[in-house]
Amino acid sequence: MKEQLTAVFQKVPEGYIAFVEELPGANTQGDTLEEARENLREAVAMVLDANRQLAERELVGKSVVREPFALAHP
Repeated sequence: MKEQLTAVFQKVPEGYIAFVEELPGANTQGDTLEEARENLREAVAMVLDANRQLAERELVGKSVVREPFALAHP
């Protein structure tokens, strides 16, 4: 079983705010719950991409091993 992240959606007067508990920086908002969900998918992708780019820049010229990594529960 793969690890799942937790999306939190809070109703506010302007619509919904949303964030992922386990991924700092992945937060957004939307006028509707569905819009907030879609915006959160985009925010997560952007955070992961930005983190990946930062790591790649920091590791230029260094000897590293890259491999897929998935959290799994027994």
